[in-house]
Amino acid sequence: MSILVFGHKNPDTDTICSAIAYAELKGKTGKKVKPARLGEVNEETKFVLDYFKIQKPELIETVAGKEIMLVDHNERTQTADGFEEAKVLELVDHHRISNFNVDEPLYVRMEPVGCTATIILKLFKEKNLLPSKETAGLMLSAIISDTLLFKSPTCTEYDVKAGKELAEIAGVNLEEYGLEMLKAGTALGGKSESELLNMDMKIFEIDGKRIGVGQVNTVNEEEILERKEKLISEMNTLNSKENLDFFLFVITNILSNDSIGIVAGNGNEIIEKAFNGKVESNTVLLKGVVSRKKQVIPPLTRAIQGN
Repeated sequence: MSILVFGHKNPDTDTICSAIAYAELKGKTGKKVKPARLGEVNEETKFVLDYFKIQKPELIETVAGKEIMLVDHNERTQTADGFEEAKVLELVDHHRISNFNVDEPLYVRMEPVGCTATIILKLFKEKNLLPSKETAGLMLSAIISDTLLFKSPTCTEYDVKAGKELAEIAGVNLEEYGLEMLKAGTALGGKSESELLNMDMKIFEIDGKRIGVGQVNTVNEEEILERKEKLISEMNTLNSKENLDFFLFVITNILSNDSIGIVAGNGNEIIEKAFNGKVESNTVLLKGVVSRKKQVIPPLTRAIQGN
């Protein structure tokens, strides 16, 4: 039986592409590993998979009784159903460690870089291996997505170096392909409110608070803000369903590198403290904010903890 490798629920490009890349690496070292996913792929990831002619990984409902490897996440609220009944063998990630408990020792590779795929390229090279042309393209796409083409504050020199190396292996023009890919991910017009919120939504547990943070990239935030009332209604439904204290939906303009947050639930005081701004009519201006990992969750954590 194959070992399953997968990223978080509501998968983004890094989660899908890193699962495929890590499965290839493990296959080259003699392991029987299969990439999987925990949800539908978004428009950006569809563009990437179509561009490099790679099939999306199999959708799995539960991992109970399976041997598994995790990429691009570690928090219990973001991983697969049946996690407690699975055997975790390996973890490769670039996020904070939280709510992660396992029964047995495992291999862990965590680095504070902009993208999981950057770490996976290091792992390929440590084994004196390189990814295939197509997989290099997927890994490059993951880095472009997570670093917003190297503009995000999460981006490191390792991500830039890895991106350039992978572009060469994949045979693509980094800047041209990167812009085309990011724009493909901003095609949101056909999405329902529920789909928009769940495209890239994660749940975090911080000092007794349970919060949801979703994010979309766009070149026209007004198009999404026109649907604010319907989005708030859907966010309140999510708050009840997931037992959340509040939900913050971050709309990021990839051209201006600013965001606007829509807020639902009992989070105004925390959000105002975290971002030093006023929540008015359920919205808050997030000037210069593009990264959930580095610019949204840390200040929310400090505000919740009273720091």
